[in-house]
Amino acid sequence: MQMPAPEISLRVSVARQEMDVLDGEGKVLRRYPVSTSRFGLGTEPGSFRTPLGRFRVGERFGDGAEHGAIFKNRLPTGENGLGATDDDLVLTRILWLEGDEEGNANTRERYIYIHGTNHEAAIGQPASHGCVRMRNADVAELYDLTAPGTVVTILET
Repeated sequence: MQMPAPEISLRVSVARQEMDVLDGEGKVLRRYPVSTSRFGLGTEPGSFRTPLGRFRVGERFGDGAEHGAIFKNRLPTGENGLGATDDDLVLTRILWLEGDEEGNANTRERYIYIHGTNHEAAIGQPASHGCVRMRNADVAELYDLTAPGTVVTILET
């Protein structure tokens, strides 16, 4: 497993539907297409909206799980969801976000994750239920670059 660089951070642009992996000097090391909420932006419980601001990775789940592994309550079910048509399955890896600002402090309780999806064709456009969805191969790669405490910024622009 690759160890994360000490100053890696993540920046999600809702407008571009992209995530940048940045080094400590702000240089883009990798760029991934993502999918944020189809319901827009916000922090209201039950809104299915993607929150904005500064976050950190609180916990990570899925170390060593196969691509497409289905997670329920952050535990692998033993099933593979690749090709499944069920709505918004959580696949492959989970980075559970915690809000670092007063306005997004409820992010953990809202179960906002960065995770893989069974709807990879929708990546690049708003389609999630609040989380940041990624292609399964991309989220597995990202998982190996991050650690608990990794800073994540979600911006509208």
